Amino acid sequence: MASRVGSEQVSDWVEVSQEMIDKFADATGDHQFIHVNPQMAAMTPFGGTIAHGFLTLSLMPLLSSKIADAPKIEGVKMGVNYGGNKVRFIQPVRSGKRVRGRFKLMELVEKRPGQWQQSNELTVEIEGEEKPAMIAEWITQIFV
Repeated sequence: MASRVGSEQVSDWVEVSQEMIDKFADATGDHQFIHVNPQMAAMTPFGGTIAHGFLTLSLMPLLSSKIADAPKIEGVKMGVNYGGNKVRFIQPVRSGKRVRGRFKLMELVEKRPGQWQQSNELTVEIEGEEKPAMIAEWITQIFV
């Protein structure tokens, strides 16, 4: 893995459906009309419903699971989110659009025997759009 620092991997496309947005609204209690009311959201500059920014952020595990040639680490017991250094929501994801993740491994360090910390830059791209939905620098810890 250390030799992969600086490398980038891209996931397959995933559709952000209205059903996904509605379920996220139910899970978080964020039922703002721009997310769940297509008629009212159509009257906004967005032209329709959009995904929550935190929904876009929460797609990290799904998108990383959609990387066809992702490296596998032998003996992993668990991986945990450690936190983020930066998250920016650049452009909203409209309901029905497809997104994919572009993961760049920035750093991999051994914190202690059996515990590794990796930092990734994640860019969530929107199919057919020039600007990405989100750019984040995210830290995870891997226990082997």
